[in-house]
Amino acid sequence: MTAVTASNPSLDGASPEHEEDRATPGVQRAGGGACFVVIGGDVAGRACGSLRSAGHFVHHLGRPTDAELRRVLDEEVAGVAILLDDDVEALRYALAVEHIRPAVTLVVTIFDRTVAEQLVRVVPNCRVTSPADVVAPTFLAACVEPGLLALTRTSSGHVAARRHGDHVRLTPYRPPRSLKNRAWLGRIRGQLRPHDGSSRIMLTGLTGLLAVLVSDWGWSVAVNHRPPVQAWFEAVRTVSTVGPGSAHGSDAYLVFSSIAMLITVVFTAVFTAGMVDRLLAPRSVGIVGARTLPRAGHVVVVGLGQVGLRLCTQLQDLGMGVVAVERDPAAPNLRLARALGVPVVVADATDRFVLHKLGLHRAQAMAAVSSDDRDNIAVSVAARAIAPELRVVMRAGDHEAIAETQSLFRIGIVHDLGSMSAAYASASLCGLRPRGVLAHGKRLLVECADGRFVPWPHAGRCGHEDDGAETRE
Repeated sequence: MTAVTASNPSLDGASPEHEEDRATPGVQRAGGGACFVVIGGDVAGRACGSLRSAGHFVHHLGRPTDAELRRVLDEEVAGVAILLDDDVEALRYALAVEHIRPAVTLVVTIFDRTVAEQLVRVVPNCRVTSPADVVAPTFLAACVEPGLLALTRTSSGHVAARRHGDHVRLTPYRPPRSLKNRAWLGRIRGQLRPHDGSSRIMLTGLTGLLAVLVSDWGWSVAVNHRPPVQAWFEAVRTVSTVGPGSAHGSDAYLVFSSIAMLITVVFTAVFTAGMVDRLLAPRSVGIVGARTLPRAGHVVVVGLGQVGLRLCTQLQDLGMGVVAVERDPAAPNLRLARALGVPVVVADATDRFVLHKLGLHRAQAMAAVSSDDRDNIAVSVAARAIAPELRVVMRAGDHEAIAETQSLFRIGIVHDLGSMSAAYASASLCGLRPRGVLAHGKRLLVECADGRFVPWPHAGRCGHEDDGAETRE
């Protein structure tokens, strides 16, 4: 893709001051560039900038009305990209475009897989993706091994993209045995080691009750020579504060049994308090099983949006331990994470005490992938203070005030979700049918369907007025 500096200004359908420009698209296309329509906010602005840098003419619409959409589609357009954060709205625009101009090339971002499958079934000429699908292989590779550019799951296993000189090669990938063993031991060490207070209270009460039960049973069998089954029955009576069936044994045992019943009252109250709290408040971290908090060799993922959830599941698919940190207790992906067996700690990851409890100094890596660049930077700086040698992967570049990410490379490995998503969308419009986008520093490479890797311009925003569209992961 050759960059052309003398590109035409694109249009914003929501802004009336561009009406004069709409009279000249045919003249501008005489130079050989195609005409595209891009709908959306930040990512759409970057895709618009990328297409314009290649000499194409672009109508950039924020959230156009039906009349505005029909007006631009009345012209001859080569393709339409709908890069919105709302699945319902993106679906509506896709169906409207297909109705106005059937069989036109469509690129649509849809987060929900079910909605995406139905859209492709109804509109076969539509190419559906999501920013999470585009960037997850790059973030996954950075968390696993610094030298990898991307790590993708295929039908035959994982495939890694590595740089060999000036070329990129795809090779089969298997996680090192030492990495998997460390992650497995970390999960084993996390069993019965709760991180929250209510779980610790519940386990304390349960441990106390079991200790009284075993002590009473052992005394009856070893000292009073009672049959094991009868001794067990009388021990259970003691723990339930009913008392032994008969006043057998020495006075010392009677004193012990009386004290044990009094202690049992305390432990029962402690156990009940912890149990009630766990039952009433939904927990995203288990005490035993797959959702326990790993203690070593794991990856800490901060931000449980679409990118964070996709990254967690792909790390689990590699056999690595993972724990997600989400600030919002009402985040929509919390329930889905629990169903997928991903342990989630609801806390503020900028708090160094929280990061310390997550075992950051024993972790494999940390990925800060929330939707706010400033939060990601704050989390990364706090992580560096706790574990200076930790590999930190950070999402940054969405916020205009810190769009220049070169200065952040001292903190960790930085990837710009917006630029990668825009590169995927613009490459799709240009007919490359990309499989993915690789990022190496500030360089972007588009993986084509034939296996080639094409350098892609890292274009900035097109400069059109933003219509106030919200940003979502």
